Amino acid sequence: MAFLKRELYRQVKGPEITHEDRSFLVFDTDTKSLYVEREVAHLETGLEGTVEFQTSTVDIANYLTQGGQTAGHRELWRLLRTLFNEDSDGNGASRET
Repeated sequence: MAFLKRELYRQVKGPEITHEDRSFLVFDTDTKSLYVEREVAHLETGLEGTVEFQTSTVDIANYLTQGGQTAGHRELWRLLRTLFNEDSDGNGASRET
């Protein structure tokens, strides 16, 4: 199984309690599916430190309609505009085949 991944967003907070939140645009070359994967890790340091790790996937349309516009949302929009050759102001010409 081969996955092509591009990081959309990363936020790390720490150091006593470390929290990392990352989002990736993922293309699964076997199933030909394109989606957003989110990884969240939470580490509490100390004598009995705990680690929590979660990974979830969401299709692109649902990701873009989730509440708020994070840096990950903005990066995905930028990539989509690049794919379709649009200006950053949204006035690019569309091409039909």
